Amino acid sequence: MPPRNNMSLTITSLNSGSNGNCYYIGNESEAVLIDAGISCRETEKRMKRLGLNIKKVKAVFISHEHKDHISGLVMLSKKHQLPVYITKTTHISSRVHLEKKLLNYFSEAEPIPIGELTINAYKKNHDAGDPHSFTVSSPTITVGIFTDIGTVCEKTIHHFSRCHAAFLESNYDEKMLMNGSYPYFLKQRISDGNGHLSNDEAVELFKNHKPDFMSHLILSHLSKNNNTPEIVSDLFNACASGTKIIVASRNEETKLYAIGSFKNFILPKKKIHNKQRQLTLF
Repeated sequence: MPPRNNMSLTITSLNSGSNGNCYYIGNESEAVLIDAGISCRETEKRMKRLGLNIKKVKAVFISHEHKDHISGLVMLSKKHQLPVYITKTTHISSRVHLEKKLLNYFSEAEPIPIGELTINAYKKNHDAGDPHSFTVSSPTITVGIFTDIGTVCEKTIHHFSRCHAAFLESNYDEKMLMNGSYPYFLKQRISDGNGHLSNDEAVELFKNHKPDFMSHLILSHLSKNNNTPEIVSDLFNACASGTKIIVASRNEETKLYAIGSFKNFILPKKKIHNKQRQLTLF
């Protein structure tokens, strides 16, 4: 039997938005989920449509306690006996009841090995108890998950500049937000540096700190009311310089992308008939 190639990573957004967030990163033998904000059933269905076996998932990492990141966590962890990595503060704030044997607290200073994957966490700016962003690495490839960040800090720049692919929040168009129907306090919450990242802030990070080897950028957590896929696609493609730009959906999984492989493939995806109901907060 030929040796497995665990150098490259495959990634997909299973859902991205205020109605639920869940991101898959894996190699040939193991994978992790970042957040579990859609139901266990939807997670299973979407992975199955992509040809992914949920038995490959070895752990779930939770970025913070907001419902769109944890709503499916308890059932998913219990049914599939998945270890959950979460900070103690986030666990207390979330009020979720996890099996003790599956509960693992992490800190920013400690890389976490999951098979041949290494997960690093760092604190980010967001209106939650103890929010973190993550990178997931194989021996040669790094993928970053940078969503729900109120502002681009030095740590985000450092980690983004090391990524071969990234999920990057591009939440709102500033004019659409300020001229829209949201009440003033909500507009302030989103844009005050502890809420979400605007299109302009995200594209500046991309233009100024994208490494030459970044092959894929998945634009994530778009607002339903204050953004459009067309706006962000045009904005980022204008400065992509060879990086493939994908816009993650609020209703379905993206295709599956291989990062760091000689065959940067995209798997076909079946037509989806059942769509989750959307929430409209962001």
